[in-house]
Amino acid sequence: MMKAWFYEEYGPKEVLKLGDFPIPAPQHNQLLIKVRAAALNPIDCKRRQRPIFPSDFPVVPGCDLAGVVVAKGSGVTKFNNGDAVYGNIQDFNAEGKLKQLGTLAEFIVVEESLVATKPKNLSFEEAASLPLAVQTAIEGFKTGGFKVGQNIFVVGGAGGVGTLVIQLAKHLYGASNVVATTSTPKVEFVKILGADKVIDYTKTSYEEIEEKYDFLYDTIGDCKKSFVVAKEDAPIVDITWPPSHPGAVYSSLTVSGENLEKLRPYLENGKLKSLIDPTGPYYFSDVIEAFRHLETGRARGKVVVSGFPSPKSCDNMDKLPPPEMVPQEMPVY
Repeated sequence: MMKAWFYEEYGPKEVLKLGDFPIPAPQHNQLLIKVRAAALNPIDCKRRQRPIFPSDFPVVPGCDLAGVVVAKGSGVTKFNNGDAVYGNIQDFNAEGKLKQLGTLAEFIVVEESLVATKPKNLSFEEAASLPLAVQTAIEGFKTGGFKVGQNIFVVGGAGGVGTLVIQLAKHLYGASNVVATTSTPKVEFVKILGADKVIDYTKTSYEEIEEKYDFLYDTIGDCKKSFVVAKEDAPIVDITWPPSHPGAVYSSLTVSGENLEKLRPYLENGKLKSLIDPTGPYYFSDVIEAFRHLETGRARGKVVVSGFPSPKSCDNMDKLPPPEMVPQEMPVY
């Protein structure tokens, strides 16, 4: 058995419980991963609060993880037991329901195509903070058709996605000028990320910004107001649904381990950095407190959970029964 956080009804963070589940078995193209760290995302909160995606109860939340492969299906070719990997296990574009077993569990199963080798210079916590946010950030540049040499205005520069948009614009996509918004306590933090100019939204309104920009990237759903800084016909990308301005285009994400693998050189040479909120990492036992902080909207970087239990079963994964002998439905606890 393993420990996992789960909920059986929609509601606030207090519906979360800690319980026992059987360790899942990997199918043909899947890995069984011992989770070492997981990151929380706003989508985890939204999915828990209301039925935005088809799903059965109970649900174990969590999309992002970093961990170690402890078993694999017969069709797996890229990874071996002992490999350190990271990824986003939830493919939101796939047909059918989302996985019930998310990453706030000691073990998870995931298709090998959704994970990548963990960069050697990153801790498990740093790696876990990246997948969903960086996949979202990259997709926005593709959706809006960003071009080398354009200037960019980033709304929400200190959040999980915003911090990566700034770095990607500066170091990967060749932006000529990167401007981002944040609140007073986070101005210096956003400058360190590489923003050429930081707008303190508590002191300056969008209407007061004289320069107009080639590309508007809104990470917080404020484009009904922020659109005024965009040039005429400039792409307005919004990662929240539905976009709050009729001229904005919604950008989702492509979940792929291959895309993460392409980022490895930039992560290992330090051009792209993972950023963990300084209140964390949170212990596995403090998941509700981690969600509480995420839901304040004041996180600086990603909220990460670490300190997962290490059951004795982890040392005996070679003795797991074959997949057909392990229950695949969610258990009674």
